[in-house]
Amino acid sequence: MVELSKAQDIETGDGTTTVVVMAGSLLDACSKLLDKGIHPTTISDAFQKAAQKACEIIESMAIPIELSNIEQLTKVATTSLNSKVVSQHSDALGPIAVKAVLDVVDPNSPQSMENNVIVTDYTQMDRIMKEERQYILNIVKAVKKAGCNVLLIQKSILRDAVNELALHYFSKMNIMVVKDIERTEVEFICKTLHCTPIASLDHFNPDYLGVASLVEESEATARCVRITGIQNRGRTVSILVRGSNKLMLDEAERSLHDALCVIRCLVKKGAMIAGGGAPEIEIAQKLALIANSTPGLDQYCFRAFADAFEVIPYTLAENAGLNPIQTVTELRALHARGETHAGINVRASCAEEPADGSNLPYDVLQTAITVVYSNRRC
Repeated sequence: MVELSKAQDIETGDGTTTVVVMAGSLLDACSKLLDKGIHPTTISDAFQKAAQKACEIIESMAIPIELSNIEQLTKVATTSLNSKVVSQHSDALGPIAVKAVLDVVDPNSPQSMENNVIVTDYTQMDRIMKEERQYILNIVKAVKKAGCNVLLIQKSILRDAVNELALHYFSKMNIMVVKDIERTEVEFICKTLHCTPIASLDHFNPDYLGVASLVEESEATARCVRITGIQNRGRTVSILVRGSNKLMLDEAERSLHDALCVIRCLVKKGAMIAGGGAPEIEIAQKLALIANSTPGLDQYCFRAFADAFEVIPYTLAENAGLNPIQTVTELRALHARGETHAGINVRASCAEEPADGSNLPYDVLQTAITVVYSNRRC
């Protein structure tokens, strides 16, 4: 289940709770089918067909969205933020997430050591130290020769990325060193500065350097390096988040990540679907109709797959303090009348059409179904 949720988070950044609930419901359905004596292979093959049909149903429910429709994009981002700890600030964080994404959219350790050398003679130790100093000095000269005056160094997990002697030589050469940069930030920094990361001095070429008018270091509250006047700046955006404590900061970061991923999905697919349990009810009803015309044991499997999807609106209604059985029944009636976008309006405590503007990216649910089925099949 943990890996399932991680896979969903990597793919879309949202819907992690949905996939876990859905997977549990499908596993329960599988258990009941096995108790009836249906072979696992039959269940697996039927569920695969049902999953494909479910994706087709979602695709038919997709609502096209224009990237110029900032209001609708903000509503989708806000919907994602409403389930987070920082939900009271969703009206402020939603527009930030939308603007950030649109700004970057392109309009077009070993346990043993072998062959180790033990040095006991002071003369040998002195020679090693001299060679080390000369080696480091040559590195610094190569950096200086390339025209580099600011060096950004990735953090090392095995040792210090740069020692004190190297820092001393860099200082003598008037080269500013910014060290302990997280590996996950290297790609972002290189894209922003329009430079190329270099793993070896053999590839230290002036053509790989970025150009900026000013690099300054500030230590007012925490060590911060600001780079301004970047030439040929890449399409990247930085969001500065402030909070009263670490918990709020961590939650704000997590929530913004989800909101950014949601908008990214909208940009990627250009479509959204109604929320509030609407697609799950529609899938359940359409698959139930398909099951009626499906011969053999597949019919039982299709019905079980369809019923498993109703756990999402059932759980949503239960968490909202509504009568889940009554609410799901009302949703079934609405969808039977052709109101395919009807869902649960938590604020109004009812099922209605449309589902109070609570839309989500089309890609989120489609990926969830694919990920859940793949995980269950394994």
